[in-house]
This record gives sequence, C-alpha cells and structure tokens, in this order.
Amino acid sequence: MDYTTTLLVAGAAFLFSGAVKGLAGIGMPTAAIAIMTLFLDPRTAISLVLFPMIGSNAWQVFRAGGLRRTVRRYSVFAFVLLGGVTLTTFATQNAGDRVLLAVLGAVILLFVAVSWKRMVPPLPARYDPAAQVGFGLFTGIVGGMTAGWGAPLAMYLAAKQVDKDEFVRAAGFLIFVGSLPLCLAYIQLGFMTGPLAGASAIMLIPTLIGFSAGEVLRNRMSGGAFRNAILIIFVLMGVNLIRRAIWYS
Repeated sequence: MDYTTTLLVAGAAFLFSGAVKGLAGIGMPTAAIAIMTLFLDPRTAISLVLFPMIGSNAWQVFRAGGLRRTVRRYSVFAFVLLGGVTLTTFATQNAGDRVLLAVLGAVILLFVAVSWKRMVPPLPARYDPAAQVGFGLFTGIVGGMTAGWGAPLAMYLAAKQVDKDEFVRAAGFLIFVGSLPLCLAYIQLGFMTGPLAGASAIMLIPTLIGFSAGEVLRNRMSGGAFRNAILIIFVLMGVNLIRRAIWYS
C-alpha cells in the first residue's frame, strides 16, 4: 500500500476511533488498530496509533481536570503499568502477526463483554492497592503487545464503580502513562520509522476531530444506543481478527 493510501485508510480509522474515545473515554487504539489491520500489518497499525494515543489522552486528561488527585489515586497502577508495558514490548518484539492478531481479537471480545454486561463484581476499598498491582500488570502486558488497553482498564474501573467523569479522567491518565514507554520502545526497536512517525503525527488531526464529536455526544445524550452499536462493530472486528489469525497467510 502506498503512503497516500495508508494516510487515507488511517485517517478514516482515526476519525471513527476518535469519536469512540470521545464518547466512552477509552477504545480509540482498539478500534483504530482493528480497522487498520484489515489493510496493514499489526506492527504498522500499532506504530500509527502511538502519537494519536498520546495526544488524545493528554487532551482528555487536560479537559477532565483534577490531575493531582488522579495521579495520587492511581500512582500504584501507573508505576506497575510502566514496567509491564516496557518489559512486555521488548519480550514480545519477535511475536508474529498471527499471534498479535489473535491476542488483539481476544482483547476486543473481552472489552465488549466487560462493557456490554458490566458484570464485574464491586471492589472493596481495602483491596484497591492489590487490585492496582494486578490490573496494572495485566494492562501492561496487553498494552505492550497490542496497545489495546480498553478491556483491563474497563474491568478495573468498573469494579471500583467510578462515575462517568472519573472513568474518563482515570482512563485518560493511565493510557497516557502507558503510551509513553510503548512509543519509546517502538522507536528503539525500529518499528516506528521516520515515515510512520510523520503519518502518526498527522493522524492527531482526525483523532481530535472525532474526539470532539464524541465528546459532544457524551455531554448531550446517554449514549446507550450508540455505545451498543459500537460494541456490535467491535464484536465483528474481534471475530474477524481471530479468523485472520487462524487462516493468516
């Protein structure tokens, strides 16, 4: 695929995935990568998502406010996440496309299950430090392999029973923290080349446009029907990724 076509495909993916993130607070990398891997290899798709992921989550944290409180509240999770992402990215650098597609497909289906039914048991406050370690490591492993942070983050925040604004604030902060070592590792490993870095930076534009549109929807409506439609699309994406992993050529 030539560079111009890559930009067009990625631009459409990020416009949609940015709207998902603006509405739900998470799901942008998961949606963007799932769409782009229909046309691009997984490593290229993950490379393209890095700068939009960093930029959109920085913007989300800035808009949500309460940064100091958020940092204090989720510092253990963030610390474990940093280490988990870094170690996993280097440990799985030789993982093949089939493995990445299968893991990403499974993560997407897990994300749908958690988001749709919300059947996560509540987390007593006394267990929160241990939960932050466990979910921080889980999120780091998943994020380091696929940049798809949505499922483990949604599970943890659902267990804490946080409100909508706290969910958006915490998710933005933690994904921003995890994105930094992932980006640095991809640059060091050579997955993020100069042209891909330029394309990834350009993708900030459709991402923020989509994010703004999704944010308007989040502020004006419950988003239930729209969220269900998105989750149905995610089911199809997840099943297709697993199908491609099995019959990958």
